[in-house]
Amino acid sequence: MTVLGIDPGIARCGWGVVEKNTSASIKTIDFGCVVTLSTTDEATRLSQLYSEILNLLKKYKPDVVAVEKLFFAANAKTALTVGQARGAILVAAGTAGVSVASFTPLEVKQAITGYGRADKVQMQRMVTKTLGLSKTPQPDDTADALAVAITYCFMKRYDRSTNR
Repeated sequence: MTVLGIDPGIARCGWGVVEKNTSASIKTIDFGCVVTLSTTDEATRLSQLYSEILNLLKKYKPDVVAVEKLFFAANAKTALTVGQARGAILVAAGTAGVSVASFTPLEVKQAITGYGRADKVQMQRMVTKTLGLSKTPQPDDTADALAVAITYCFMKRYDRSTNR
């Protein structure tokens, strides 16, 4: 099973592709970050994000896209732009015919570290360890995206009856 994990954002959108085989191991295929320029208008930035995600879907042909949900944002403007980015990602997945699973940051932290209030360093350490990487993926958005993909793999292990 191949999973494309995404940490949505309009300025930086992290992504990570992992593969889970029949054993318990999860293998990293690739990861990166889609970056859009703040000097570009919003519609163009969302279009670029959509196109980049669609290209990733065509290249890696994942079985599912796992996306982090926006759970809470103190800044309404930030929440709106992340929501718009998430919308572009969902449309790309829908266009490609790939199912989507969504997880809150709390669910991701719980799945990765066993503690729903884990900090960034704890999360990055566990992502690096789980995937057997020699160093932590950078920028942070890529590690977050890989964490979302790993979360789907862990959840799928316990929930074989649905596609969540």
